[in-house]
Amino acid sequence: MTPVRRGQWQTASDVLSQLSRQPGITRAAVARTLRLSTGSATEVTARLRDVQLLTEVPAPSQGRGRPTTLLKPHPKGPVVLALDLRPSSWRRAVVTVDGSLQEPQYHRHRSRRGQVVLRNLRREVERTQARYGDRLQIVTLSVPGPVLDNRLLQTPLLEWSELDLKPVTAGTGLPLLAGNDATLSGVAEARTGAAAGAGTALHLIIEVGIGGTLLIDGVPARGASGSAGEYGHLPFGDSSRACPCGSRGCWDLDVDGRALARHLRQPQPDDAVAYAEQVLSRTDRPARTAVGQVVTALARGIAGLVNAHDPDVVTIGGLAIPLRAAASPTFDDTYVNGLMAFHRAAPPPVLAATHQTDGPLRGAAALALDRLTSEPSIASWAATH
Repeated sequence: MTPVRRGQWQTASDVLSQLSRQPGITRAAVARTLRLSTGSATEVTARLRDVQLLTEVPAPSQGRGRPTTLLKPHPKGPVVLALDLRPSSWRRAVVTVDGSLQEPQYHRHRSRRGQVVLRNLRREVERTQARYGDRLQIVTLSVPGPVLDNRLLQTPLLEWSELDLKPVTAGTGLPLLAGNDATLSGVAEARTGAAAGAGTALHLIIEVGIGGTLLIDGVPARGASGSAGEYGHLPFGDSSRACPCGSRGCWDLDVDGRALARHLRQPQPDDAVAYAEQVLSRTDRPARTAVGQVVTALARGIAGLVNAHDPDVVTIGGLAIPLRAAASPTFDDTYVNGLMAFHRAAPPPVLAATHQTDGPLRGAAALALDRLTSEPSIASWAATH
């Protein structure tokens, strides 16, 4: 087939973008979505097949009509390594151009020292590169804190500050895309989850504290220093209470396991998530009262963010889901009553996130695939494949 010029890969980029948002999409569906003729769809998929970016398999028969094919990643096509760094563990998966997570693995930290953790991630990059060779194109990393230029700015829970993440890929020739875990979870919801199709979406997730992101057409707002979405550090709480972030009165302190322990007059737990899960399993009155207080703080804060951002939909993940379920009347009443009057006739729905534990991995993969399926990246891959 005659090689095509760089500018002629734009439609191919659009096709791959559709595949990453709808794995297993048919060629006919891509043609309809992108308003391509049958001939154009056939031509562009043939080009992508020739350069080992996708392959096609027969679609299940739908009775009469012209048969079509399902678009699938090429078995020799490019891949991304997605890494998700958590306070006590890390996860990895290899991602193909349809966004599928392959070979997922989970590892506990043997040490929480920043440099030790980064060395372990670097070894995983080297192992994956040894296996996939030049098929591995990008490494993407989700971390529990704000990120700027591949530097983790602050993670009070791990006492990491100004941690340079670049050693994870230094010397490998692979680009590193690092981002905040809550932001990336929101990307996953906006692309293929509960907020898919929303023009403006607000995503919030509770683990230890609360984080999130505002997404416009599936793209997260980052802010000047990469720290947009640190909603847990809004001063929605008691100003006399100090937060590990260095501020006071942070919303973080009112919506998680630490808040439950305080309401129950118990010491601060070593594992705030496990403690919250234990309290949520209880049926005694003190536990129910504590949960109600935390749910009230959660719903009031969400109402304030809706007033500020005017989203089409709010998605919640992590502990926010069982917290709301444990006191749903309290949540619903507090949320609606906290809205500005004009919002109350049709409040933005608050939906449980579709992607839970794998949300950060899927969001990290989505942003890497945005780059991998861009026109320049396709042209570069095609030049050597």
